[in-house]
Formats: sequence, C-alpha cells, structure tokens
Amino acid sequence: MKLAFASFAAALIACGPAATRTLSSPASPSAARPVAAPTAAATVAPPSPGTSQRPLEFTMQEFALPRGQGPHDVAPARDGGVWYTAQLSGELGWLDPKTGTTKAIRLGVGSAPHGVIVGPDGAPWVTDGGLNAIVRVDPATSEVRRYPLPANRPNASLNTAVFDRDGTLWFTGQNGVFGRLDPRSGTLVVSDAPRGPGPYGIATCPDGEVYFASLAGNYVGRIVKETGGTMILTPPTSGQGARRVWCDSKSRVWVAEWNAGQKWREWRLIGPRPMVYAVFVDDADTVWLTDWGANAIAHFDPATEAWTIHSHPQPNANIRQLLGRTGEVWGAMSGQDKLVVVRSSS
Repeated sequence: MKLAFASFAAALIACGPAATRTLSSPASPSAARPVAAPTAAATVAPPSPGTSQRPLEFTMQEFALPRGQGPHDVAPARDGGVWYTAQLSGELGWLDPKTGTTKAIRLGVGSAPHGVIVGPDGAPWVTDGGLNAIVRVDPATSEVRRYPLPANRPNASLNTAVFDRDGTLWFTGQNGVFGRLDPRSGTLVVSDAPRGPGPYGIATCPDGEVYFASLAGNYVGRIVKETGGTMILTPPTSGQGARRVWCDSKSRVWVAEWNAGQKWREWRLIGPRPMVYAVFVDDADTVWLTDWGANAIAHFDPATEAWTIHSHPQPNANIRQLLGRTGEVWGAMSGQDKLVVVRSSS
C-alpha cells in the first residue's frame, strides 16, 4: 500500500512561462460568452535535483452561472456537458461548454446538494445533505429519484460518493458516517465512522480498494468491504485535516490536507497562507490541486516534483472540487458562481 500526500502548508515560487486565460461574460449569467482577459503569469517551481523540467502550459476558461446557485462539485457528463451541484439553490445544474448555456433541475424542497458523480449508468448521482438522501437524476428525462437514509440516521451531512468496480455506490457523511447503496436493489446501509465526525472525500482505486478522508478525524480510512469495517491510516503530520482523496493508475492514494497546509510522503505548497481543498489525478498521473490561500489551481508532476501554480485574476474563486476527463480538468468556483476548465496546451 503506497500513500502519497499533497500538503499546502508551504510554497514553491519561481518565475515561469505565462499561460493564457479566457473569461466568460459576466453580463449573461446563463450563457458564458468567452471574452479576452488579461494574461496571468503562471508560477513555476523548480524541479528536484537530477530531473528535467518541461514547463506545463495550459489555458483556463471560466463560465458564469446563474447568480445565487452556489456551485460546489462538478462531474463531466457523457454528452460533453458538465453536471454541477447548485448547493444554495437546491438544484443540479448542467453546462454546455460549447455555448455556455445552462439548465437546472430542482431536487426537492430543502435540497442542499454537495457532491455529484457520473455512475456506470451514465446518470449523475448526488449526495444531498439537505434531503439527507442519495439522489439520481435521469440524464434524458430529468426524473429525480431519491434514496433517503434510514430514519435513525438524520442529518448525516452527506458529502461525496464514488462507485466501486462492482457497481456499489459508497458515500460519506461529515457527521460521522459512511455507507453504501446498491442501485440494483435500493438497499442502503449506513455505518459509524471511526473517531466520529469528519468523513469527507472518497475515492475508488484501480485495485478495487475504497478510501475516504476524515477532515475532523485527521486520517485516511480504507473501507474493508467484506466486513463493513474501516482500517485507519494516519498521515505523518498531526492535525493535518485530510479533506479530499484521489487514486492514480498505480492505486497510490493522493490526499489534500486542509490544515497541514513511501508509503507516506508529503509535498508542501509555498505561500503565506496556503489552503488545499481539492485534489485530482488526471489520466497522465499528474496531480491537480486547488489552493484557497493563493486563490489558485496548482499542477504537480510527481516525476519531476515540479509545480505550476496559476492564480485567478479575481479574488475568492473558492474552488471546492476538481474532476476531469481526457484533456480537461473542471472545477466549481463557489465564490463567484462560475465553473472553470483547465485545458493543457503542451
């Protein structure tokens, strides 16, 4: 078992090549018409000694959403669009990147959706803390189906979900639970998490193992699917606030540490107040992070240990999650009611 850690408590700074940015027009909240924007320089940290660095070049494009939606998580859709949870308005949104148009699907009275993923069936699946339910939306008909948690599990503060290789959906709840849903039978089981409150991000590795991060518990948990138990894996930095996890193609687990700023290994971002929220490993096994402290998206190449950090020109982007498909990495800018996509140009 090899666990790799991405931490945000320090910074790596160097001058590097500039990247270009395209911004959506703020005048049209439901249609993001790209317009030219000032070029922002990317900060490139030097690679480790003995390695060669090929600077990463990428562009960032932003899409304005209807005001007040409060986008939280994103999931690229099979039809080329992008699903996103509108946490403040209780909706599941869909964006067409070609035109910038959006549509919204109401999830129910009291809805406050957090995470969204696309399942093996091609449908978006939502963890809805307001409804205390797992929600499936039919991508063709927009029909909403809810799988409520048992009555003895109220206010679980549902967070994120993932499917394993067998088609079972696993999910977390910050109020101290994790669970599983069998979409075929509708059977839903909820278990107590070790150390109480905290379960947050969750991911499935290619080897079939399922891991979750506990933000309040400061650990990574491996779910023992055969017994329904959890194996606790404690990072070397105490009080690090493990928040999001992701697996690469070798089933190494990457963790974003909210408070800390092999086997176990940590890389620390440089900056006066780095705060890593999300982590995503793309299909080339390079790592993407969001840093709230620097108001930036960061790219890390494990082979050279080189960083490329790209700051947003406007303050408080507050990107809470990253997810991608080949050639694209998407994030939800909760602080500005926008979605952002990063496309590599190298």
